[in-house]
Amino acid sequence: MAKTFDAIIIGAGQAGPPLAARLTAAGKTVALIEREQVGGTCVNTGCTPTKALVASAKIAHSVAHAREYGISLDGGAHVDFEAVMRRALAISAKSRSSVETWLEGMKALTLVRGHARFTGPKCIRVGEDSYEADQIFLNVGARAAIPDLPGIDQVEVLTNSDLFWLKQRPEHLVIVGGSYIGLEFAQMFRRFGSHVTIVERGAHLATKEDPDTSEAIRSVLEAEDIAVRTNAECIRFSRTEAGPAVGVDCTSGEPEIACSHILLAVGRRPNTDDLGLDQTGVELDKRGVVQVNDRLETSVPGIWALGDCNGKGAFTHTSYNDFEIVAANLLDGGDRKVSDRVVSYGLYIDPPLGRTGLSETEAVSKGYKVLIGKRPMSRVGRAVEKGETQGQMKIVVDAESRAVLGGAIFGPGGDEAIHSVLDMIQMGATVDDLNRTMHIHPTVAELIPTISGELAPAAES
Repeated sequence: MAKTFDAIIIGAGQAGPPLAARLTAAGKTVALIEREQVGGTCVNTGCTPTKALVASAKIAHSVAHAREYGISLDGGAHVDFEAVMRRALAISAKSRSSVETWLEGMKALTLVRGHARFTGPKCIRVGEDSYEADQIFLNVGARAAIPDLPGIDQVEVLTNSDLFWLKQRPEHLVIVGGSYIGLEFAQMFRRFGSHVTIVERGAHLATKEDPDTSEAIRSVLEAEDIAVRTNAECIRFSRTEAGPAVGVDCTSGEPEIACSHILLAVGRRPNTDDLGLDQTGVELDKRGVVQVNDRLETSVPGIWALGDCNGKGAFTHTSYNDFEIVAANLLDGGDRKVSDRVVSYGLYIDPPLGRTGLSETEAVSKGYKVLIGKRPMSRVGRAVEKGETQGQMKIVVDAESRAVLGGAIFGPGGDEAIHSVLDMIQMGATVDDLNRTMHIHPTVAELIPTISGELAPAAES
């Protein structure tokens, strides 16, 4: 006989636990089913451990460049790779433990460990037990995609999750994929002492960005002796006597790259292929992404999808915002929508990139006549004082309404300073509103009003 609850949540990622907290606080009985570790990608293989590694890599880089700041370190420094990895995993474990403690304190919550599979629209089986509820929430996340590239069966390839279990630093790490995950690992492993090559099919790294931002990112990485191979066609793998190799057809460079390790960072796929969703009528696209409306409702009444599996953001903050939308609509009488939020994210190389709203390319493609404010970090006082003058900042403005459309800050503190632009967009503010604000000096953010007063028409608009 099935165990009955008011609600069932499948997956304990960034949306699942806070939703369980709201539902139980509202007097509902909830079953939260998790087959692996609570906390999802962010806590276990994403934000928490990777940003811990980024911090260690930053220290290594700072020590290596200490003389530039007038600091002498006799004997230099040594990267203890195992200690670096232990630190990251310990921080991850502490965060995971905090989530577990939180869940254990929810009196109306039953935490079920195991693999959930639907046997009907509102019935789920975990092992020998069955569970039913009128409301079901999918928060099953995503995993690294493994494309069927030629020769992939001849070599061992790593995903971002696998890297945390390395015992030794790679001698030469080839990263297939020049987007956000790949770029973060590229820089950190170079700073740990590995040789690193990035292989990217597109013409630019971080292809969602404007070409000038992408080229600024490439310049930072190449300045640290990271090899970048773009326009890489016919990517293939082979095993030689010396070890694995990656073959590419590029406009320049050798056709084969010998290495010690290969990281695949070519996208992610939702964890929806083994849930038995064919028993529910929930609509998926060809990649397995759950199709949802603006309120995150699936094609089946009473079933919602939150987080990476719904294709509406694939970030920790978008997953958490999914929870906020669903909770507000179900419990607070709200009418919140996914389309109300402003796109925003960060790239956590050093310096970091903070991005929000529309890029220049996106704005022009949507038919806006745009004005652009732009300044290199070499002309930002705070960046000069810190000795971190790589990168640039940029703001995109509607020439007709003067509304702030978007911004990109690639430089020291860019991941934090970008929130000034994000908040202005969310509030529907104009660039003239922005110009009336007084910012703290010396900061990076204080230059946002300055460059907004130096607007010029975009060449394409």
